Amino acid sequence: MTKADLGRYRLDFLDYLLDIRGYSDLTVKSYDEALREALPRVEWTEEAGVAVIDLMPYRLMIASQKPRTIAKKLSAWRSYIAYLKKQGLSIELRSDESIKVPKTLPKPVSHAHIMEALAVAEPTERMVVTLLYTLGLRLSELHGLRLERIGREWVRIRGKGDKVRDVPLTEAAGEVIAMHQEACSPRTFLCECNGRRLSENSLRYLVNRAFARVGLKVTPHQLRHAYATELLNHDARIADVSELLGHASMATTQIYTKLGSALKMKHYRTAHPLCKETDGIG
Repeated sequence: MTKADLGRYRLDFLDYLLDIRGYSDLTVKSYDEALREALPRVEWTEEAGVAVIDLMPYRLMIASQKPRTIAKKLSAWRSYIAYLKKQGLSIELRSDESIKVPKTLPKPVSHAHIMEALAVAEPTERMVVTLLYTLGLRLSELHGLRLERIGREWVRIRGKGDKVRDVPLTEAAGEVIAMHQEACSPRTFLCECNGRRLSENSLRYLVNRAFARVGLKVTPHQLRHAYATELLNHDARIADVSELLGHASMATTQIYTKLGSALKMKHYRTAHPLCKETDGIG
């Protein structure tokens, strides 16, 4: 294997992420950018027939970037090398040690604000916002939702890594789906209108536009956060929420319980009379 091969296999790897692993276009694009950015800079050596890729020159170049950005780029390289090993190539990655990334709590939008936006949303905007909020979907999952997977009471979602999960279909969600089908006549995917499939960017724009009308800046993923937070705040079992979200690990879901605790503390400090005392207690 040569350094030129390292770039050549890149396209096969991206196809694998997209077609086999079911990654979103946006995620695959970020992987591609990380690989292409680093390829001219990584050190290439060979030791006992094993190709050795050292990321240190690349890491020095991106050292001033945010820790989370660096961590994502290193992760892309680890995934790429793991893929190459599965193809039977003798290759080793060095200087890919993880860096500590501060954990930030997700920022859900409140139920009241969502209802405010839905009240003035256009039909397609209402469908997209409602489904992201009531089904807890990733944007890529909504984009890939086929009509054949929508039942009367359940929706079958194909998520990350091609994992399949069933999510309850609420009455509100069923109504907006029926209205969309009547108005737009989708044939294969739900997010079609008159023979044209809406892109992920179009769906993202619809969410942004719906909330902009009420003076808010909201992303599609914040609606997924709101879904999880509302369920946990109303005593849903964390194991059930984890399954509904399609999380590979319950540890991922537990961050929402921390968010609930933070909100409770904020509300306590606002509401309790002793917390409003400025002179203290002595």
